[in-house]
Amino acid sequence: MIKRLFSRVMHRLQLRESWIIFFVLGIIMMTFPFLRIFNKPVTLFGFPLMLLYLTIGWAFSIFVIYLFMRSFSSHTKNPDEKKDE
Repeated sequence: MIKRLFSRVMHRLQLRESWIIFFVLGIIMMTFPFLRIFNKPVTLFGFPLMLLYLTIGWAFSIFVIYLFMRSFSSHTKNPDEKKDE
């Protein structure tokens, strides 16, 4: 079950639309309205909210790039394999 879900997610990440959607979401995440939402004098666990927003967003974007690269490498390793759907 988990292998099937993992393969479906990896197949979905190979689509060009997914790349474009995540790129646009990353750009939107850095626009003024979102930065203004998190630019408050509030701390969470002793860290400013803006710092946490940028750090978590940065880590999430690295994770998404990792998933894209992993799906790309699995696609290039087995190009002749038929997918059962």
